[in-house]
Amino acid sequence: MRTELLLKQTRMHFPRLDEAKFKITPIEKGGSDRKFYRVRTGAEQSLILVKYNLEREENRHYVQIAEFLAAHQIRAPKIYFHDADEGLIWIEDLGAKDLWSHRHEPWLVRRAFYESALAEIAKLHCLPDSAIASIADNLPAEFNEALYRWEQAYFFENCLGRIFRIAESELDKLRALIGLEEMARSLAARPRVLVHRDFQSQNIIIRNGVAHLIDFQGMRPGLAEYDIASLIYDPYVDLSEDERAELLEGYAGVRERIGNAVAADFADVVRSCAIQRLMQALGAYGFLGLVKGSKAFLDHVPAAMASLRRLVSKTDGLAPLAACLAKLSQ
Repeated sequence: MRTELLLKQTRMHFPRLDEAKFKITPIEKGGSDRKFYRVRTGAEQSLILVKYNLEREENRHYVQIAEFLAAHQIRAPKIYFHDADEGLIWIEDLGAKDLWSHRHEPWLVRRAFYESALAEIAKLHCLPDSAIASIADNLPAEFNEALYRWEQAYFFENCLGRIFRIAESELDKLRALIGLEEMARSLAARPRVLVHRDFQSQNIIIRNGVAHLIDFQGMRPGLAEYDIASLIYDPYVDLSEDERAELLEGYAGVRERIGNAVAADFADVVRSCAIQRLMQALGAYGFLGLVKGSKAFLDHVPAAMASLRRLVSKTDGLAPLAACLAKLSQ
């Protein structure tokens, strides 16, 4: 859709704004199939316009999820107007400073932002079953054994297969590892909460020192540990093991104060979820980089592979995969 038409649509839905001051600028946003625009409506006024693919079901539910988050006092962009027929949403402009943009600042500064993000996501993780039921019809399929196995297969096909060109016969052996099957089954057997699904540094906006969630249209029932793993093993940001440990302890502390303590094996489950998440991310990098032509995603493969290699090497039942990853790093 041309920017002139988008401006026309904006004028139609916001007639009180001074159209003479309108200025629209595209925003690059990762691997999303949606298009984002910043619409300046004055010297210090702006909003974000989202154009989404009508054929992708989860895009249709963004507004309902945003309103759900607002109702439960979880920080996210406000919805100004939704044109469902055109696939257009005008939302609050929270600014351009995401958590990723602070990655070079001292840990003392970054830690406060991470703590804010963890406090915000803990609100989502601790919502009662009644709240989950109220939004269930607007959510994608929950995390179950099939979805965990899909993430693993996505990694083998698009990372080890496409990027590293591992032979199909070798991939078949790795796919069949009992350790991977048991991991998927074990994670799927745990109680589910609402999770963001893509809780990483570029999906957390820092505004006035506090975290706001964006890109939450993939929200679904799953494990809180998956979100935490997504954040602390984020390939876009370099965190030390000590920093990861601080964040794990901090999140557990938030949950304790809420009155909904994490499980005794919380750290172990986070590690399993981190393996799953990194496999999913690496699969996405291969698919987006080599199939969709977004080569920049391939830049994040080394960091993600290094984290996955360390985690797999410490996990029972995954020795053949650990050996394969070690060989690729040589």
